[in-house]
Amino acid sequence: MNNFKIAAIFIFGCVISLKTVAQKEVIYIEAESFKKHGGWLVDQQSIDQMGSSFLLAHGLGVPVEDAETLIKVENTAEYFVWVRTRDWVAPWNVKGAPGKFQLLIKNKPLETVFGTEGAEWNWQYGGKVKLTKGDNKIALHDLTGFEGRCDAIIFTTDSNFKPPVNAKNMANFRRKNLDLPKNPVNAGEYDIVVVGGGMAGICAAISAARQGLTVALIQNRPVLGGNNSSEVRVGLSGLIIQNAYPELGKLVNEIGPIGHWNLWEAKQNPDLEQSKKIIKTLEEHPEKIEHNAGPASNYNDNKKQRIVEGEESISLFLNMHVFKAKSKKGLIESVTAKNIKTGEEFQFKGKVFADCTGDGNLGFLSGADFRVGRESKKETGEFRAPENADNMVMGTSVQWNSVEENIVSDFPECPWAVQFDENTFHNLTKGDWNWETGFYRDQINDIEQIKDHAYRVVYGNWDYLKNKSKNKNDFANRKLSWVAHIGGKRESRRLLGDVILKEQDILNQIVFPDATITTTWGIDLHYPIENDLGIESYLSRADIKDIEPYEIPYRCLYSRNVNNLFMAGRNISVTHVALGTVRVMRTTGMMGEVVGMAATICIQEDCLPREVYLNDLDLLKSYLIEGVPAKN
Repeated sequence: MNNFKIAAIFIFGCVISLKTVAQKEVIYIEAESFKKHGGWLVDQQSIDQMGSSFLLAHGLGVPVEDAETLIKVENTAEYFVWVRTRDWVAPWNVKGAPGKFQLLIKNKPLETVFGTEGAEWNWQYGGKVKLTKGDNKIALHDLTGFEGRCDAIIFTTDSNFKPPVNAKNMANFRRKNLDLPKNPVNAGEYDIVVVGGGMAGICAAISAARQGLTVALIQNRPVLGGNNSSEVRVGLSGLIIQNAYPELGKLVNEIGPIGHWNLWEAKQNPDLEQSKKIIKTLEEHPEKIEHNAGPASNYNDNKKQRIVEGEESISLFLNMHVFKAKSKKGLIESVTAKNIKTGEEFQFKGKVFADCTGDGNLGFLSGADFRVGRESKKETGEFRAPENADNMVMGTSVQWNSVEENIVSDFPECPWAVQFDENTFHNLTKGDWNWETGFYRDQINDIEQIKDHAYRVVYGNWDYLKNKSKNKNDFANRKLSWVAHIGGKRESRRLLGDVILKEQDILNQIVFPDATITTTWGIDLHYPIENDLGIESYLSRADIKDIEPYEIPYRCLYSRNVNNLFMAGRNISVTHVALGTVRVMRTTGMMGEVVGMAATICIQEDCLPREVYLNDLDLLKSYLIEGVPAKN
């Protein structure tokens, strides 16, 4: 692993700038750059809307450990304090402001309690404080454990200073006061740049690397796996090792945790040594089966990262969010990513690129054609398409779980949350995939409010179970143990390729000449369930049409107008209805395997993704027959 690679993965620390203008000082600190995060978590899911990440106090009703850092002050003086935060329940016009926190200066709190003003992100004034020359310790002190959030802090000696408000001014202020260089750091040139480190992205990167390509794998979280990580906790679904290319999917098995489908497949071939091992392991340790919303260890984050880092030609960049793409004549030349903790920017050059972000972020940045929402029946001819096109999508799941303890476990009352009663509450100890919301919202621009709505539901229901239900004694020793802080999305942008797969292609078993990976999951479409509370839906139902195994054409895996862009994952070229079968993660992992193979042909033959179909399809099929080489 080269030195830059190590530095890019582990960049950490406090980036603070001191500006002196006419003897007036401004000290600007991004909360996510604190040297010690304590129990606060970095949330980057709204980074494109806000321009930066923020820190989140996700304590499930228990205040989290302080986040701390040091700021260097040039002159002892009184400073005016501003904190960028918000009252996250204010959009619902409820009282309580659950996201309260304090700012500590040298272990002493300011009088102002933050997180109590404004439905939108805003600068809350915190009064004056004396800072002394040299290092001054500051800390974020959570008061509730209920999703307090802090984006940035300003100290200034200028009594007339007004913090920036709109996004453009905020971006300029941030860049200036963090002393970010005008040009990004050169992060190198690669055969393929893979953006997104979920199952599709991991498989694309490894597949390409084992064929000899140099690979940059860029992931905007501290862990790999995406929806199949410990942060989101969705199990791997879909069958692998299918005809016509039974070698596809073995890489998915190599990197993925043991799950239901491993057990099912093992029982179909019980005489194989690998099958015997899987059956024996899961019979002796059924807790290891990868359920949704299970223990963090079920998702094997470390295993995924260890395998990726074991590939010599992969450079892994965790905590890096791609926010810019430079294109020329229909080709991406480079992408620019920022470290989600420090704001530092890095440029990656490549010959081909793969969008494995789920949201189609790279495609969007590079001008790729895309679609959001449902097509009309007239447009696609699909049986389950609506009469009129609309923007409804499958939603985001915020799953949760609880544990039974040997002692009584308290939980605070939540008057700011959704209020349940004996007729509306959910008598559950776990919230699975169907705790899903945001069907009629923008899954990219509205993701913070989508998650906040889910939090109000989860905490409100748990409050009722613990404190008000007739059966509350049954929950006396039960503790809320986990609520996802990263939303598990199903659908947003779908990037358009030379083929847009439709429902009737799958049901009628239309054979394409470039058939590749096999999808086996039913056409599984989610719809909102209305509720008696008069609030936005927060539960879903699944409408599943069973299918025979079906092979997805290669032409769904590259952009029709950005000529060196591949895609793998839930953002491939399909209709809303067809997405219902291809979106599960064993299937998307196999997409990544194929993209890695096709990228290899692009580099070896000096061609573009479309030309692989036009001129080198037989060569691609030979790769599909062989599968991804096993690790030596």
